[in-house]
Amino acid sequence: MKVGIPRGLLYCKYNIFFHSFFEELGAEIITSSNTNKNILNNGVKLSVDEACLPIKIFHGHVSSIKDKCDIILLPRIMQIEKNKYICPKFCGLPEMVINNIPNMPKTITYPIYYHSKYSLKNWALKAGLNITKNIPKIFRSYNIAIKNQENYDTGINILSSNLNIALLGHPYNVYDNYVNMNIVNILKNLNIGIITEEFVSEDDKNKYVKELFKNPFWSFAKNSYGAAAYLGSEHKVDGIIYISSFGCGIDSIIIDLIKDKLRDFPILILKIDEQTGQAGFHTRIEAFTDMLERKCI
Repeated sequence: MKVGIPRGLLYCKYNIFFHSFFEELGAEIITSSNTNKNILNNGVKLSVDEACLPIKIFHGHVSSIKDKCDIILLPRIMQIEKNKYICPKFCGLPEMVINNIPNMPKTITYPIYYHSKYSLKNWALKAGLNITKNIPKIFRSYNIAIKNQENYDTGINILSSNLNIALLGHPYNVYDNYVNMNIVNILKNLNIGIITEEFVSEDDKNKYVKELFKNPFWSFAKNSYGAAAYLGSEHKVDGIIYISSFGCGIDSIIIDLIKDKLRDFPILILKIDEQTGQAGFHTRIEAFTDMLERKCI
């Protein structure tokens, strides 16, 4: 059986788990290509205008592989840590895709509570039964997938003797090179060091998150705020670049909280949507890094 896995949204974080699980079950994995112009354009046509760029791109990824597989994974990721949620659009993502894209194959849409091993194992059982009726094999595949995911390191930590910048935002904006105009390479070519929130410990994040009037309801918000507050307050970096999807409600709140906490600390907010042009993007990054260099002289 051919299982389709779209290379969008949180694929960048959990691809090892999904690939390992279905491959161990004996399925052939069909993944979409890296985000490109065709995927973006198709996604824009298929999704509603009000959707943010990552959701539109996910539609494009699904559309590009829907005719190549027998069943397609539409991850309904509800939680990745206890008592916190991620973007509300993830909850209804499968229905959004199924209703927007015609002639969809069979789909796997069971809710995923990644922080709970019991719930995740239950998801694996339900998803695995679409591939095989061998329950012991499903649980073996699940255990292997969990182990492989735990051994998988994400994040960027390339420090420079020149300047260092914290690159923050939702993971699918930070790690999709087409969406962010290959910002990592732009910074590398400018001899700028990069660190992402994965390399800030939970203790360091929580130290500053606890100062807020109320603990953030969303996991990505907590991670972005905690990392920004720690790296900026402790002067671990020279500046922060925050990549944000146009119209993202969560980011609109967290960015204001970060600015309020760090006050005069250099922060560049890069808003992205389907109209974002590479030239303007590059110019703003160069101007920001030039300003940081002058400040350090």
